[in-house]
Amino acid sequence: MDVVELMEWLTEQGCCAVFKADGERTPGTRWMVIVSGGALGKDSFFRTDQPSPDACLQDLLDHLETAGLSPFA
Repeated sequence: MDVVELMEWLTEQGCCAVFKADGERTPGTRWMVIVSGGALGKDSFFRTDQPSPDACLQDLLDHLETAGLSPFA
């Protein structure tokens, strides 16, 4: 699953999602994902800052699994 497919799935679940690359940040945290609301719960908020898009994607998939959600189900 790529980032676009995952973001589409998240929006289908009613979540708000942001995937950001920021060249002004330090190299170890240039990528960020924020997901909130929807199937994660009204007051939910998840954020991860990582050195690569793949690391952000893995953190998000791990978080979704912990929350009992999976785009693979």
